[in-house]
Amino acid sequence: MKKRGISCVLAMSMVAAMLTGCGGKTESNAPADASSKESSSAQSSAAQTDDKEATGSKYQTTYGSKVFDNVTITVELFDRSNAPDGSTITDNKWTEYVNQEMNKVGINVEFVPVPRWDEITKMQAMVASQTAPDLTLTYTYAYAEDYFNQGGTWDLAEFIDGEDQALNMKAYLGEDVIDIGRNADNELYGIVAKRATTAKSNLFLRKDWMDALGLSAPTTPDELYNVIEQMVKNNPDKRNDVIGMIVWNAWNLRMAHSKIAGDPVAVQIAGTEDAIQDYYDEGMKEYYRFMNKMYNNGLLNQEYYTMAEDNFKSYIATGAAAAFEYAVNGSVDVMRGSLLKTLQENVATADIISVPPLKNIYDGKQYSPAYASGGLIAFCPKTADEETVEACMTYLDWMCSKDGGFVIYHGFEGEHFEYDANGVPVVKDAAYNSQDKDWIRADLFLTGNQGYFATVDDFNACTSKEAPGYEDHVVANYENALTGIINHDSTYTSPSTPELITDINLVKDEYQVKCITCPESEFEATYAEYISELGNAGVQTIIDERTAYFTK
Repeated sequence: MKKRGISCVLAMSMVAAMLTGCGGKTESNAPADASSKESSSAQSSAAQTDDKEATGSKYQTTYGSKVFDNVTITVELFDRSNAPDGSTITDNKWTEYVNQEMNKVGINVEFVPVPRWDEITKMQAMVASQTAPDLTLTYTYAYAEDYFNQGGTWDLAEFIDGEDQALNMKAYLGEDVIDIGRNADNELYGIVAKRATTAKSNLFLRKDWMDALGLSAPTTPDELYNVIEQMVKNNPDKRNDVIGMIVWNAWNLRMAHSKIAGDPVAVQIAGTEDAIQDYYDEGMKEYYRFMNKMYNNGLLNQEYYTMAEDNFKSYIATGAAAAFEYAVNGSVDVMRGSLLKTLQENVATADIISVPPLKNIYDGKQYSPAYASGGLIAFCPKTADEETVEACMTYLDWMCSKDGGFVIYHGFEGEHFEYDANGVPVVKDAAYNSQDKDWIRADLFLTGNQGYFATVDDFNACTSKEAPGYEDHVVANYENALTGIINHDSTYTSPSTPELITDINLVKDEYQVKCITCPESEFEATYAEYISELGNAGVQTIIDERTAYFTK
């Protein structure tokens, strides 16, 4: 459930404007370092350029295979307003490093900051005004595909698919991840980032309060309700400002109420759009009833639907939240503010734990929501000329190399990490890294979500060391996030989704709030109205298309 107040209106004027604009020490830890021999110097690259272009593909996009003539590319960069003193999101040690390395092949990189939680509306406005960066980003594949279908973005296949093209990218991302950005005609409308882990979400609770009240970790939605009620109404710290539960995402809660969670095909048909699942999955009615009950009994944050992430994190860090659902490892993640550490600076005895997924109310099984293997998608608007697109793909290819994405994420050996006996980079000084690089690394590294790693085991081993004193929390968080039956997100976009999703999401944004905040006596009628309005917006067309696709 989205609560960021993001408008999802895709104005027709945007489409019209768009149309007019028409690792370790060994290779096993850095499998994508295909350009290492070629990129040692710009001079050696230049010596090979003529032969490459004479016998190879029209566009040379393996980093080091071509030296450009001072081409400037603009690249979107998510801004979380977390730059340390002395730095800005666009002017810092790591943006300088990017340009140092890209200048070796004649490419300059200019970053375009976009507020992280306004990225959709900002992206839509930039595309509509033909001011979108040469590399534009989104997590909503349907928008990227819609722009392509309208003729507003490049088909990247000609820049990627040749045997000599994007060799680092192909080695690091792999064919399956690259193909997520393809349509049925084998056109490549975007480059999708690879996830280091598909772990997605945790349900967190104040363990110290549960211990003081003699409460066990909840295993069902009803038990969760009772635990939160006790922590609010009989608060051990005698606080009268406890807001109960705050929800940044509700993936675990929705899975616990899903009537189709045990049917892999039905899960894929429902997809990851809340509104489509709400219409298709009868169990979602009970999810909204549960949230409505929580809201009306003062156990759910009363302004959850307009809450900014900074406010969300503030409730946790100041000890006002009894429970919350958030991104995996969100309790101790350095990038998200080391919330438990900050809380313990205010309340020394406080503790936060994650719990395994709640048992489904229909079959009693545990289901973990998980990401698909792809993360964000980067695409190139037609406002960029072909040489600029070629340079953009070269930039993404470099990001897939050890000198690129590995360094951006892990830093430099000896300064930021040392290798362990298994060749896995292990953090030297987490506090130093947090201020020096961790605040920007995930957003700068565009071809990997959650880090540059060869395996999930490498990811877990490294990530646990990034929160000194909380290693056990990190391990438990990632284990809990992938407990039970794993239901991965779908990456398929049905043909009618780009055309219909805007109107569908407008209905969703209005009625999700109504369904949760209406008086309990009005819930049945409000939910029935919600489902009716989704039907009027055309959701059944999408479901029919998805059903046909996934039942082939």
